[in-house]
Amino acid sequence: MRDASRPPRFGEDTATPPRAPRVLVVDDEPNIVDLVRMALRFHGFDVVTAATGQEALTRAAADQPDLLILDVMLPDADGFEVCRRLRADGAEVAVVYLTARDAHRDKITGLTYGGDDYITKPFAVEELIARVRAVLRRTRRPAPEPSPAPGLLTYADVELDPDAHLVRRADQPVELSPTEFSLLRYFLHNPNRVLSRAQILAAVWDRDFDGEPTVVDQYVSYLRRKLGQHGPPLIHTQRGFGYALRAPAPAPAAGPGPGPGAAPEHSR
Repeated sequence: MRDASRPPRFGEDTATPPRAPRVLVVDDEPNIVDLVRMALRFHGFDVVTAATGQEALTRAAADQPDLLILDVMLPDADGFEVCRRLRADGAEVAVVYLTARDAHRDKITGLTYGGDDYITKPFAVEELIARVRAVLRRTRRPAPEPSPAPGLLTYADVELDPDAHLVRRADQPVELSPTEFSLLRYFLHNPNRVLSRAQILAAVWDRDFDGEPTVVDQYVSYLRRKLGQHGPPLIHTQRGFGYALRAPAPAPAAGPGPGPGAAPEHSR
């Protein structure tokens, strides 16, 4: 039975016991796979594994995991490409990279392709478990919102369906990662309000997030870019304070043309 002290997870049927979160571990190093699998199972997770990028895609489709722990350096395709293909196929599974590639540009690439967290090797097992739990908390249930009422969220020409996990702008679909989806939902529940980085971190990344606060700036940038493909900017920076969702200003109406006989205007 579900622990009565724990609120139901997003989409959870409270009439039946919830299944344990399922994690797909993707790594071609057997010792890493064994270590991570044993640690996850000890903490109550259901674990499946894969050793190549293609096997990861196949298992993700068949097993429907809640989260991937994904190595970047795989024998047949790098983890960035695996994540990109998952997102292109509409998969909403959370992705945590676990890799020896620690260059800043690699971290940015991984997050840009739709990853939700990035951990470098060598790593502490306790930190990995904590980060997995933090990612699942923000991707398996909605972020704290002022109103719990379900239904379509709209602002300007943006529509977000929290039940179907669909976003449209100007009637065009917008593909978002789970974290980007949660970030947009938080903005839609707080239109025309300036939200600080601390507020956004607490709502979207949970209060115990121990990563860099600049992750907010990175994800706001990703979200702006994706929404900006179908219209003018909606998320604006309030320097020194944070960010705000505001509708674009209406275009100024064209004034009357010069009347007959009016002298032409000359530039100076």
